[in-house]
Parts: sequence; structure tokens; C-alpha cells
Amino acid sequence: MGADEAVEAIQREMTVFARRARASAGRMHPELSLVSYTLLGHLEESGGCRATDLAAHYALDKSTVSRQVAALERARLVERRLDPDDHRVQVLHLTEPGRRILAQVTDSRRAAFRERLAGWAEDDLERFADYLLRYNSWTPQQGDG
Repeated sequence: MGADEAVEAIQREMTVFARRARASAGRMHPELSLVSYTLLGHLEESGGCRATDLAAHYALDKSTVSRQVAALERARLVERRLDPDDHRVQVLHLTEPGRRILAQVTDSRRAAFRERLAGWAEDDLERFADYLLRYNSWTPQQGDG
């Protein structure tokens, strides 16, 4: 397989991966879309952040994030708090129910990944993880070099 064919295969398989991830998100928790799940995960990891930070981190439109955050607030999974350093800014934080649901879905997703990767050698898993980290760490500025 040449480089062009490899790039096409990567694009095709990443599309399949994304479609499966979206479909499985609903099965993991019916009220939690894949986007909502990733936003909750980032809020937990970061200890809270602004909606604009979420939009920038995931390269999402601000209106998309706004709709998702509003739905998460209605479900009482996130709450807004004033930034202690700048009272003009609101920071999003997970609520206790948000933490519980995120933990449940994370456990389910982790189990699904472990099942799917059960037959893989440790070297293959490490190489795959390294490639994904490398792929996802790319930024448009790196392409300008």
C-alpha cells in the first residue's frame, strides 16, 4: 500500500470509528451524546473552564457548545460559577450528578475498548496509542512550518 492509499484508508477508517463512537454513545447513556460526554470529560480533567475554552479545545462552533452546555445545565450535569479571579467570567463545572454519569459512561466505554482490544499484543497497543496521540496533537500551525 502506498502513501496515498494509506491516507485514504486512514480517512475511511477514522470516519467509521467516529460513526461507531456516536452510535455507541447513545447506548452508553441515552441522555448523553458523544459531544456531551467529551465536554463533561474535559470539564472534569480541567477542573472547570469557560464555554469558549471548550469550543477552542474541540474546534467546535461556539453556538454548538452553547447548545450542548445549555442541555447539560438543564440536566443538572454542569453548573456555572463566577471565576474567583474575574467576576465577569463564568466557569463551567461538573455537578455531583454529572460526575456520577461521567464515571458510569467512562467505565462502560473503557470496558468496550478493553473487549475490542483484548487480543492485541502490548506492543501493538502502545504503538497504536502513540500514533493516536501524535495524530491528535497536530495543530494547523504545525502545517505552516
